[in-house]
Amino acid sequence: MKPAPSTVLAIVLGAGVPLAFVGVFFAWPVAAMVARGLFADGVLDLGGFAEVLTRPRTLRLIGLTIGQAALASIVCVILGLPIAHVLYRLRFRGQRMLRALVVLPFVLPTVVVGVAFRTLLREGGLLGDLHLDGTFAAIMLALVFFNVAVVVRTVGTTWEGLDQRQEEAARVLGAGPVRVWFTVTLPRLAPAITSAASIVFLFCSTAFGVVLVLGGTRFGTIETEIYLLTTQFLDLRAASVLSMTQLVVVVAVLLVAARARGGRTAQRRVDSARSGRAPRPGDLPNIVVTLAVAAFLALPIVALLLRSLRTADGWGLGNYAALGTTGSRNALVVPVWTALGNSLVIAVQATAIALVIGLAASLVISRRPRSPGLRRSLAGFDGVLMLPLGVSAVTVGFGFLITLNQPPFDLRSSPVLVPIAQALVALPLVVRTVLPVLTGIDGRMRESAAVLGSAPWRVLRDVDLAIVGRPVLAASGFAFAVALGEFGATSFLSRPDRPTLPVVIFRLIGLPGGDNFGMAIAASVVLAAVTVAVIALVERLRVGTMGAF
Repeated sequence: MKPAPSTVLAIVLGAGVPLAFVGVFFAWPVAAMVARGLFADGVLDLGGFAEVLTRPRTLRLIGLTIGQAALASIVCVILGLPIAHVLYRLRFRGQRMLRALVVLPFVLPTVVVGVAFRTLLREGGLLGDLHLDGTFAAIMLALVFFNVAVVVRTVGTTWEGLDQRQEEAARVLGAGPVRVWFTVTLPRLAPAITSAASIVFLFCSTAFGVVLVLGGTRFGTIETEIYLLTTQFLDLRAASVLSMTQLVVVVAVLLVAARARGGRTAQRRVDSARSGRAPRPGDLPNIVVTLAVAAFLALPIVALLLRSLRTADGWGLGNYAALGTTGSRNALVVPVWTALGNSLVIAVQATAIALVIGLAASLVISRRPRSPGLRRSLAGFDGVLMLPLGVSAVTVGFGFLITLNQPPFDLRSSPVLVPIAQALVALPLVVRTVLPVLTGIDGRMRESAAVLGSAPWRVLRDVDLAIVGRPVLAASGFAFAVALGEFGATSFLSRPDRPTLPVVIFRLIGLPGGDNFGMAIAASVVLAAVTVAVIALVERLRVGTMGAF
């Protein structure tokens, strides 16, 4: 039976609009940057790859990028597994608040986290005696701080959905806890663990704001090197070579994550979820690890808040009062509060764009066509939408400048350019939050509505959109928080008279004077507070644990 023309039109629009958006505002700018490395004076020239990739500095940075991403991924998995067990297999008071604390670092702006760790580790900070400021260890701590939530959420939601009767049967047959873990639990969690580790590796290998603030040029990565090559040395050819190298790694990691995610989804469809249990004495090691990591996650934020209340005259709100000024020696073009207003307006615009594009794409991807070719096409469509998550925001930002500079896309001076760049970053998170809920809808509900005479648009409204309403609101909260703290592409595209708050914070911490640094700390607290409020709302709107990441 052939689908109705209206259904075909809806699918074409649902896939065509997102593909056009990603094509114009992602693929084209990235391709333009890549072309700078492939062509010299209009002629194909691959010599730039050999030249750039054999430089000692480039080899060192590639090794450092892969090494820190791999190490952070391993640490996040080791810490995340016991936390996932406590938060998703046990039941106790305060569990919801502890879950929120664990996920909060993931959505904090990278500049805020960088400033928080500098405040914590610098001389005079709470951990200043460890002398870790400006070291590789500081970067690793910040990366783990950011990404342990990915493992906890991804593995925890899968673990929560597993049927405990298989483990109970193994114990009845005489298997000890260790054997049950390695023979029953771990094999079922392996796809989720692989998926989480792949995503953490992706995030760590493309980290920008944290590495730039904490490591500078001494402990740079491919991402920060692309930034330096484009902004300070204007070596676009070398930057494009590194962008292509990074893109190859990103595609490989996304393929691993997609395969693992498919295994995880299949496992959850087979097993039935059961409620958690009360803690037992054997859970004590996992509980200790969970509480220790929770304290570690809270420490940088506490240090940031305390430092914001210290002024040259003692304790007080002087740093917050200074946010209404342009800083010492007019360091800024506009006051910090104006930059916050800019950030809020731009984040709302970016959220609206990401939500419309992401919801349309999710509705298409969630369908289950019988044709294997169509299923593979939808899987490829899903993968394309994930690419902005791992490609250098610096590459995208600079690509905007060299492509969107002539009609009909002359947007260099347009205020819509920054929201579009931020929407690209938020789009994958919208899809990953909404898509699992849409995929979980029983297809028989749509078929029943159609048999009863409902038109396709009414089926969409009364079944899909009615069920996905709360997850869409949660996705909009995630998108807003991510857009609010986006720094990589925005640092290229924001105009001096209309900066965002992350750009202003980075400028303040790079200027001399204790007053400017105090303003940066206070501004970071304000930005973190707004983000916390948004994520608290997201947690209330989320449907169970669906759409974790």
